Amino acid sequence: MARGARIGHNDRKSGGAAGEEGAITTDRGNETQLFIPGLAGLYKAGTCIAYPLIRITVGLFLMPHGAQKLFGMFGGYGIAGTGEFFGTQLGLNPGWLWALVVGLVEFVGGLALVLGFLTRPAAAAVVVVMAVAVFRVHMANGYFWNNGGYEYPLMWGLMALAVFFKGGGQASIDRKIGREF
Repeated sequence: MARGARIGHNDRKSGGAAGEEGAITTDRGNETQLFIPGLAGLYKAGTCIAYPLIRITVGLFLMPHGAQKLFGMFGGYGIAGTGEFFGTQLGLNPGWLWALVVGLVEFVGGLALVLGFLTRPAAAAVVVVMAVAVFRVHMANGYFWNNGGYEYPLMWGLMALAVFFKGGGQASIDRKIGREF
C-alpha cells in the first residue's frame, strides 16, 4: 500500500510522517484503516474545526434559552414570568432570582462558550443548570424530549461537561490570553 498522511494530534510530533494511505492516527498514535480511504483528506482538514464546532454550538444553542428567560424573546416570559414558574411550579424560591441565575448561565455562559472565554467556569455552570433541569424538571417525564423528558437537557449537560474537561482549546480567547482555569 502506498504511503500517505496520517490524521490526528500526533501529526505534529511525527512531522506528518508517512503511514498507510487511507489510515488515521488516533490520539494514542495508533493507526486505524479507513473503510473509505479517500475520505482521509476530508477528516484531516476537519480535525482543526471539530472541537471549536462543538464548543461554539453548545454556546449558541443555549443563548436563545437564556434570552427567553432574561428578555422574554423567542416566546419566552422574561424574568417575571419565568420566575413565577420557577417558584410556583418547581419550588425554586425566590423564583425571580433563579430565573435570573439560569438566564444568565444560559445567555452569558453560552456567549462565553462561543468565545472560549472563561470556558471552564461557564461550562461548569451549564452542567449544574442542566443537572437541575434533568432531576428537578424532566426526570418524571421519562427519557424522550417530545414528552418533556430529560433527553435534551442531559445531552446539553454532557456536552458542557466535555467542554469543561477540554477547556477553550486552540480557537479561544482563553488560549489567546494564555490562561485558563
